[in-house]
Amino acid sequence: MTAEIPRSPFVPNEGPHPWRRFVAIGDSFTEGIGDPEPGSPGGHRGWADRVAEALSRQVDDFAYANLAVRGKLIAQIVADQVQPALALRPDLITFCAGGNDVIRPGTDPDTIAQQFDDAVARLSADGATVVVFTGVDVAFSPVFRPFRGKIAIYNENVRAVADKYDCIVADQWALKAIQDPRFFDDDRLHLNALGHHEVARMVLRALNVPNDLQPMQPDPLPPTTWREARRGDLIWARTHLVPWVLRRLRHQSSGDTVRAKRPEPTPIPRL
Repeated sequence: MTAEIPRSPFVPNEGPHPWRRFVAIGDSFTEGIGDPEPGSPGGHRGWADRVAEALSRQVDDFAYANLAVRGKLIAQIVADQVQPALALRPDLITFCAGGNDVIRPGTDPDTIAQQFDDAVARLSADGATVVVFTGVDVAFSPVFRPFRGKIAIYNENVRAVADKYDCIVADQWALKAIQDPRFFDDDRLHLNALGHHEVARMVLRALNVPNDLQPMQPDPLPPTTWREARRGDLIWARTHLVPWVLRRLRHQSSGDTVRAKRPEPTPIPRL
């Protein structure tokens, strides 16, 4: 571990970035679900892969691991990913967890945040730079708008934890570009390629790492009638919402049989 790596939200930008081993942990958001890429490990790319690609272009000895698995609650992420991540001896860690917990009815964002705090205490203990994420402002989404207040409370807890342990905050709540259904997959829950690209740009800004990623403009929304919109809602509910509810009732997860797509730090191929 390099002792002089800064753990400050403001990384000096006087040369190449200081990180050599990046480990990402979390759920489907960090795994990259919604951004299919057959050539990527696990068949998905996502924001973390995009960030790793940008970081790897600036140094010669960079390696990246991604332990995130879709559908996981924060307790599962802490139990299954925190210690394996630390065993890889990273100097940069991204940690996004709690989203699946917050959108479950009856959960307490303060209780979830305590688990988050305990995990960040462990992740930051060896001096690695830790990046944490606020949740998206879902005011634009009729489906998830009822959870907006819980997400906002959880976000304030995340900010407090970040301040406590000197973490970098990747602020999705303030990322207005993705507060648009065109940046989300057909399931209306996961970001699509456009959304993952914008999050990658946001994370690199938070790390103060120069990069050549440019904004991507979505296609204009096609005009739809009220009847067409409701038909689309019914198709979405049958295809995505009902299976999600059934998995919750059966205490199943979409990641029950999924393994981490990049369990060991490996170099990023240069294109």
